[in-house]
Amino acid sequence: ADIPVIPDLEEVQEEDLAMQVAAPPSVQVNRVLTYHDLDKDLMKYAAFQTLDGEVDLKLLTKVLAPEHELREDDVSWDWNHLFTEVSSELATEWDLGQSERED
Repeated sequence: ADIPVIPDLEEVQEEDLAMQVAAPPSVQVNRVLTYHDLDKDLMKYAAFQTLDGEVDLKLLTKVLAPEHELREDDVSWDWNHLFTEVSSELATEWDLGQSERED
């Protein structure tokens, strides 16, 4: 009974669980909420209208701008054009300030 037995190759392959791959879990994929859905949820649930149970966010949620008003087209900037535009606006404001002081 004390004699060690060499296992058969078939028995070793059946017992070796490290070489087996588990089946992936099946997860139900939920759809991603749109901005419109999030806006509706924000107005619907009172939990989103207070911060830490103390700060009332109702006024803020009433004046939040909708998404379509925030979207802007991408515009490339040219440094020379932008610098000229800003400096001319500043010069115009400075001239108006000088003329008001003189009056």
